[in-house]
Amino acid sequence: MSTQPTVLVVDDSRTKRYLLVSWLTRAGFQVIEAESGTEALTRVETDQVDLVVLDVRLPDLNGFEVCERIKNLRPATPVIHVSAHAVDVADRARGLTRGADAYLAEPIEPDELIATANAVLRYYQARQQAELLAARMLALADTTVAVHAASTFRQLLDAAAAGAAEIFKSPAAVVAETAEGEYLAGVAAGRGVDATTVPWVVHDDSVVPVGTTVRVTDPAEWALLDWPAGDTVTVAAARLREDRPPLYVVVPTKTQTARTPALVQLVQALAAAVEAQRSYDEEHRIAVTLQRSLLPRRVPEINGLDLAVRYEPASARTEVGGDFYELVMLDGRLLLAVGDVAGHSLHAATVMAELRHAVRAYAVEGHQPGAILHRVNELMRTLLPNESATLCLLLLEPATGRVRLASAGHLPPVLSIDGKVEFVQHSAPLLGVRADRPEDLEFVLPVGATLIFYTDGLIERRDATIDEGLAALADVAAQVDDDLDGFCQRLLVELAPPEINDDVAVVVLRRR
Repeated sequence: MSTQPTVLVVDDSRTKRYLLVSWLTRAGFQVIEAESGTEALTRVETDQVDLVVLDVRLPDLNGFEVCERIKNLRPATPVIHVSAHAVDVADRARGLTRGADAYLAEPIEPDELIATANAVLRYYQARQQAELLAARMLALADTTVAVHAASTFRQLLDAAAAGAAEIFKSPAAVVAETAEGEYLAGVAAGRGVDATTVPWVVHDDSVVPVGTTVRVTDPAEWALLDWPAGDTVTVAAARLREDRPPLYVVVPTKTQTARTPALVQLVQALAAAVEAQRSYDEEHRIAVTLQRSLLPRRVPEINGLDLAVRYEPASARTEVGGDFYELVMLDGRLLLAVGDVAGHSLHAATVMAELRHAVRAYAVEGHQPGAILHRVNELMRTLLPNESATLCLLLLEPATGRVRLASAGHLPPVLSIDGKVEFVQHSAPLLGVRADRPEDLEFVLPVGATLIFYTDGLIERRDATIDEGLAALADVAAQVDDDLDGFCQRLLVELAPPEINDDVAVVVLRRR
């Protein structure tokens, strides 16, 4: 509503219109006129009208009908009926029932007209503010849900910017710092427009205090969008802790009401969501770094054997897991192990590290695979009683191909020889439970044969059973490429889902 509300006076009497216009103009209103119902409806459609003063008797349309049609066109536009004819209770009731907000009978006193006009305008202004705030609170709730459902930092910023544009029905930008220390901005040009994420530079965030602040500034400071001409921008900033960077929400100033309640609640909700996402990203990065640092730095070169590995951590939308592998020569024998600690977290990665070191230590002591698993199991039950893991390991003599293999609940390795495929079954309980374990499996790996070890992330998909995944693996393993690195990559491409939701470890061994 403008500072000087616009009143449309509708009356077919030039004299009455003159009086009404004069009174309203002296009271500070802007006034436009219409002398028929049809003209009044046209003015309501084309002009900014804040209030209609409407005669009940018009030459073309009944005033009650005009009022009803005005309310259909502009429900938030108040209407005051005036009448110079005899008015009884039925007339007033009819007018109010069909949408009028007040009914004045002539002779009308100027003070009564002005007071009534101001009263209905105050009511509608308060109603519009309440409806606006309610709509914004509903959009804020939807935005909060969308933001917390985002799986990456960029998706979060996009959802936040799109939500801010929906809440304020305007362009909007949301700026936050990633876990890597880079500022990104989610920007939306308006309602219903897809948001995008772009790099941004915040020149000095140290001046932002802990808590929430709101300030008005020049749009040139936040040249992320084409802001409305002639307007400033309002910037809300939220900082949760002194050692955390602030988050900013930028919107046109004309969209804001007194005390900016929706904007303050939005920036506070987004700051909490960004903090959670940033903490998760930091943990994920630390865990992936830990996993990679604890895996073998290189694949050993061994006469008579070809080796290749692939390790793919879960995508950033999920937590990391505890998959690991080991390849090391000990006293002329190759120790090969592939394992998977239950769970997905930084904690799972640290448990993985403990198990890998334990396997290496017991192998260095000269124990056979089954004895290694037994000792690792006792270690877990003593020091990590709430953990569980699967593990498959073997000791191989490269010159003879003699293999001793033991498993603890791990998926069976695949043996591929001349296009024939079989799973090397060695059923045994997983690590972390007290149970008898079978003897080691002993066999000779023929020249030209290939063994494929893997973790469940390679074959498990949400749209297929584990048996279907194993069958698909057998189909791919029937043809082993000469280049084992290329073969490992083909396994990932053909078997793993497009977005890896669990860590994948693959170790391929071929005797030549």
